[in-house]
Amino acid sequence: MQIQIFAAHWGNNELEPQVFINRVKAAGFDGIEMSLPLDVAARDEWVRRIADAGLGLIVAQWETVFHPAFDAHKQALAELLHNACAVKPLHVNSHTGKDYYTPEQNRELLDLAAGISRQHGVPIYHEIHRSRFSGHPMLLLPYLRQMPDLQLTADLSHWCCACESLLEDQPETLAQTLPHVRHIHARVGHAQGPQVADFRAPESQAALEAHLSWWDEVIRLRRAAGAERMTLTPEFGPVPYTQTLPYTQKEVSNAWELNVAMLALLRQRYAA
Repeated sequence: MQIQIFAAHWGNNELEPQVFINRVKAAGFDGIEMSLPLDVAARDEWVRRIADAGLGLIVAQWETVFHPAFDAHKQALAELLHNACAVKPLHVNSHTGKDYYTPEQNRELLDLAAGISRQHGVPIYHEIHRSRFSGHPMLLLPYLRQMPDLQLTADLSHWCCACESLLEDQPETLAQTLPHVRHIHARVGHAQGPQVADFRAPESQAALEAHLSWWDEVIRLRRAAGAERMTLTPEFGPVPYTQTLPYTQKEVSNAWELNVAMLALLRQRYAA
């Protein structure tokens, strides 16, 4: 199974496109995960530059966060997913639904995404993320039972935060969830937040080992299923995900440095 590791555009938005692409290439990533502009010319320029660099593309859809009302959210989701799928990325990672929508409303959004995925022939994975339909295990599990083909992006740092634990008390939850995972956001969270200050620090080792055990199991399951590819994106984010000192607001770590260090760890661990 081919394992590919992608660089998140999140946190690098201030860079000119070619500067960011060159940075990704130099660091040794296999591709880029990013949201794309709705403006077709700007979108296609990004796609061309990424392809010219020999990099893969995963499109992220998160902008529905700006549309809290259900009808507006649904309309935006359709527009954003069609825009993402039109460029034929490896897959789309979607922030779908809300934790305060009814199950019927979230199911309507998931069905909408499934239809768009079939129309374009592009897989759409739904991210485990706070405030979305999947923001807590007990929110997600009913959908997995009702929709056995639902495919997920695992960002389990969010569940650490939501459950105030490293999920050591709910192995059954993980056993039901991990077989649905097709993409991993390789960020390390902890019981009080979605991002440790530095996953290499001694105080972060318990959290790191927990996350690695989940990622190992996903990789094992995908290999056993005969999957051709597995993708991971190191996703340590900018402030306020990156912690800062009080008053000075000085960052205590550098997100890009952490993501490159996680790239090296994943390459070594999975011989990717």
